[in-house]
Amino acid sequence: MTNDISSNKEFPVLAICYDFDKTLSPIDMQAQGFIQSIGYDPGDFWRESDELAQDNEMDKILAYMYEMISQSKKPFTFEYLKSLGLHLDLFPGVEEWFERVNAYGKKHHITIEHYIISSGSKEMIEGTSIAHFFQKVYASSFYFDKKGNAKWPAQVVNFTSKTQFLFRIEKGKLDINDEEVNTFFEPKDLKVPFRNMVYIGDSDTDIPCMKLVNSHGGHSIGVYNPQTCDKTKVYQMMEDKRIGYFAEADYSKGKALDRLIQAIIDKTERYEKLEKIHIAHLVESKEATQDKLIHEAMDRLQKQ
Repeated sequence: MTNDISSNKEFPVLAICYDFDKTLSPIDMQAQGFIQSIGYDPGDFWRESDELAQDNEMDKILAYMYEMISQSKKPFTFEYLKSLGLHLDLFPGVEEWFERVNAYGKKHHITIEHYIISSGSKEMIEGTSIAHFFQKVYASSFYFDKKGNAKWPAQVVNFTSKTQFLFRIEKGKLDINDEEVNTFFEPKDLKVPFRNMVYIGDSDTDIPCMKLVNSHGGHSIGVYNPQTCDKTKVYQMMEDKRIGYFAEADYSKGKALDRLIQAIIDKTERYEKLEKIHIAHLVESKEATQDKLIHEAMDRLQKQ
């Protein structure tokens, strides 16, 4: 997936990373049609899936993926999963959010890139109406044979593995098989320094990413359902210093989350102007030091 608004390479990049379930969508994506289609109550499905994981020392994400394949009443194909994504509910304002944020960023000389980092189904996310806005979707996915039937997990994204994708975004090494992500990069060569990252999530599974972004000068935001207004989790994450901000998951124009992202873009614009000056002065200083060392070495040679 690539963002539908071309990046301006002259502008600094601000990466906004989102969980999906209960961050962009009110409930788990599997509970929006699939679980009901196999005759389960969502609570019973997740309970059975968790028991499978517990009894077999199995990753919980792998367990739910196995349950989906084994319990499906329809051919479990890529197209079937993608069709389920067409019907996923989204929080208020989500569909208009991306173009508005991109435009605000462009106005302030900041390129906005959007990423999904989710334990949910990549195939279902790619079936949504907003899929084309994401630079990359990192989510759990299946391997499909030539007939399009799911045969094996291709990618499993759990709460600890989520953090690797932040480093890929930081270095611009987005392909999950690109081993150059482990290479050392000079700060000036990073595509998206952590200070220019925003992570938006809703629960404990997002904490490793939130903590990583927060501890490196970025911005972590906890969201809560605007219908229930239950702030228990965001209060706890705030107290534990996992997030710097919280807002209701209403992405509409003028709402708290919209104003917060605009403030972050404003701050990024100002900071990056200073950073550009700092880097220029750093380069000049290093060059001057090198010139001095060269002249001193030449003087010593002439005196010999």
